[in-house]
Amino acid sequence: MQQLIECVPNFSEGVDLNIIKQITHEIEQVDGVKLLNVDPGKATNRTVVTFVGEPDAVIEAAFRAIKKAGELIDMSKHKGEHPRMGATDVCPLIPIAGISMEETAKFSRKLAKRVGEELKIPVYLYEEAQADKKRSNLSVIRAGEYEGFFKKIKLPEWKPDFGPAEHDEKRGATVIGARDFLVAYNINLNTTSTRRANSVAFDVREAGRVLREGNPVTGKIITNADGTPKSVPGSLKSVKAIGWYIEEYGICQISMNLTNINITPVHIAFDEVCKKAHERGLRVTGSELVGLIPLKSLLDAGKYFLRKQQRSTGVSEKELIKIAVKSMGLDELGTFKPEERVIEYVLRQVTDAKLINMSLVGFADETASESAAPGGGSISAYVGILGASLATMVANLSSHKKGWDDKWEEFGNWAEKGQRIKDELLRMVDADTAAFNKIMNAFALPKATDEEKKTRTQAIQEATKYAIEIPFKVMQLSYESMELIKAMAEHGNPNSVSDAGVGALCARSAVMGAFMNVRINAGGFDDKNFVNEIISKGKEIEIKTIETETQILKIVNEKIGL
Repeated sequence: MQQLIECVPNFSEGVDLNIIKQITHEIEQVDGVKLLNVDPGKATNRTVVTFVGEPDAVIEAAFRAIKKAGELIDMSKHKGEHPRMGATDVCPLIPIAGISMEETAKFSRKLAKRVGEELKIPVYLYEEAQADKKRSNLSVIRAGEYEGFFKKIKLPEWKPDFGPAEHDEKRGATVIGARDFLVAYNINLNTTSTRRANSVAFDVREAGRVLREGNPVTGKIITNADGTPKSVPGSLKSVKAIGWYIEEYGICQISMNLTNINITPVHIAFDEVCKKAHERGLRVTGSELVGLIPLKSLLDAGKYFLRKQQRSTGVSEKELIKIAVKSMGLDELGTFKPEERVIEYVLRQVTDAKLINMSLVGFADETASESAAPGGGSISAYVGILGASLATMVANLSSHKKGWDDKWEEFGNWAEKGQRIKDELLRMVDADTAAFNKIMNAFALPKATDEEKKTRTQAIQEATKYAIEIPFKVMQLSYESMELIKAMAEHGNPNSVSDAGVGALCARSAVMGAFMNVRINAGGFDDKNFVNEIISKGKEIEIKTIETETQILKIVNEKIGL
């Protein structure tokens, strides 16, 4: 698997777009990285940049951006709502694919060392890159901010990990490290009171609030026996939060960092802030994401809010995102475009889904053209999609049927299964055509020398195996959909029983059509043990599919009755 890491540097400039463009231009000039998002904020005077790529390329791009930011940004003149200590305030690396956190931390230390030694900028390591856990927390490192670091950097315990122990008046200091995927998330309140917004932030953030005698704001801090401040933790784990006033919007926000979205997902953070705000006489009006978010976060949020409505969660990916956006008011302050904010969508190549993004007419025309692909394998996958989709439709209709209110969750679970099968089969439509093209490309390789012949033969065999595995996967998924189809024929909305019947016909055709492709491609594969095993499994699936189809059609015809 290709190694991919994400880099999310925060630059202390959110107003001058020319400066921001010059910094991001440095990133874009490096081969092997892709700039995903640039998110400037005027009130914070800060820009969050997101890019991704192979480790060495990301390190090079980050170094160039840090260098350029130091040349263009003068921290002695910087003002903004967000805590900051340098022109490049923080530069985290995040493992995305094919790489461990430990490896990512090594790359962050490599970057930090280079920045400190070559650019002479004081650098502090944080999170997983920092061995000393007393100084691994970003907020602890940044305490005192730019103005306070002229003295702080001279303290022995705050000597930089790399670079000079002199606070650079123009460039400040930089924090570099490795961390898990973090979601920067702001929740909007119907107040202009920063104090009240902070009260809500203290209610929810993991660190909670420091206890004071008498006045909760000005009173003397209550300490533990060891002298440390005594505090009451907030209600959300893995959440950092502060309240601030955003002049640009004329409202206060709860600015949050969700440091582990597996522990506290976005939708839970939103609902908890709604609850705590209501208790203090405030109301949440919406929210905004800063930077990118994993697709799963929005899908989970969509399902969460549908469950609260006691509605089926087995709806399309697009619909789940729509529900999430509307439920959390992610479009209150501006248009929310999933293709620009969801990390998987930004990384997705258009060519990865050429066929399934066509219109029905376009797909039919492409199939009927003189090109050999898409062929029977892709068509079998698409027929399987139609079968799973029909059964999912019946499940959703049943979930929302009047008088069946106690069954919404049961049918919703069936619909979710159908959506999963449908989505996996959608990927198989283009994958089968890609498998065919892979074989053609392998046959086109040169064969003038013995070495070239050996390489060509190996490539042909690898491509052929892939071309066997894809339609076999179509068989497995289409047969899996038969369980759902049968359940809908037996227990689903009786008005839609014919739809379940048509779904069964589609699933049977998908299995049998895909098996033809497995068999014809297997004829050109040299590993006969693999061929015999997969043909044996394919025959078993085909027999079971035909048997299940017969059972489903019997149920359907008996219910139709004519």
